[in-house]
Amino acid sequence: MLLSDKIVGYKSLSIVGLEKNTGKTECLNYILHSIHKNSGKTIAVSSIGLDGETTDQLMQTAKPEINLYEGMWFVTSEKHYREKQLTAIIDETSERNSALGKTVTARALNKGNIILAGPSDTAGIKAMIARLRKKGVDTVIVDGALSRLSAGAPTVTEAMILATGAAVSGNIPELVYRTKFIYDLICLEEVDSVLKNSLSGIENGVYAISKEEGENIVHDLNIASSLLFKKNSSNEDIFRYGHHLFVSGIVGNKFLDFLKLQPVPVNLVIRDFSRIFVTPEVFYAYLKKGHTLQVLDRNNLLAICVNPQSPEGYLLDSDTLCDALRREVEVPVVDVRKIETDYVV
Repeated sequence: MLLSDKIVGYKSLSIVGLEKNTGKTECLNYILHSIHKNSGKTIAVSSIGLDGETTDQLMQTAKPEINLYEGMWFVTSEKHYREKQLTAIIDETSERNSALGKTVTARALNKGNIILAGPSDTAGIKAMIARLRKKGVDTVIVDGALSRLSAGAPTVTEAMILATGAAVSGNIPELVYRTKFIYDLICLEEVDSVLKNSLSGIENGVYAISKEEGENIVHDLNIASSLLFKKNSSNEDIFRYGHHLFVSGIVGNKFLDFLKLQPVPVNLVIRDFSRIFVTPEVFYAYLKKGHTLQVLDRNNLLAICVNPQSPEGYLLDSDTLCDALRREVEVPVVDVRKIETDYVV
């Protein structure tokens, strides 16, 4: 099965980069070309940031443009719609602003280039996907922005592709280590459906989970956020109902470090991988102590795209890098610099 065939089996997909200049645009262009060539599906594209500009504003280096094909839908700002290098028909203009103003939803009438600047928040992305689906779009592809892994949250898009490369590190072992860490977060085990139903309606706070006569009992620990948790205070009695905890919001290093020190194994549940902000060292130390970490919703990671060239111009050995990553992950690893090939997964 081609990677593009796998993608069009989902209603929505995000392409998320570990850093800027990791090859997200090359990855997106490969996907759009492959879908256009091999599939009759209707595709829409947008971005949570600004993507498709010809020059990187920070590094002042050349960047690839986004190539659309006839029949593809796109969502961008009014400003960038006027600058498009293709013919298109406008379907609607949204009152919901992107970071660069109102957004335009349109359909390309021929092949050409576009700069994408869509909704900049998760609520806006979800609303955009819902609107496009009602218009008959089969798959909506969202190009994620720098450090905005929330675009890949399973409550936003059904599937995702991770982009990594020499921009993350010029040292292959370090690059593989950092990529594997994000991969491990994305692939955290999902809780069973019964527990998921018990917890999914909780919007914020820290909770304990106990079992009584086979039923999940959820206890409010009256802690508004794990970020407000303090050791050596009344909060430390969070284990009065057992060592099975749920945090609806963000989890950071301090909270996970505290749990790591517990003599009894802790099973921590979080909403999804985008809610955890910890270092690899703290994450792996927590697991090494015998504790577990699960999610309510797990995303479908379809592939990892690799860009072996850094913005500074140095080039990592593609085969060495891809082989090292493939030994650590269980998804296809694709070199975006070899996009002339249709990758089979």
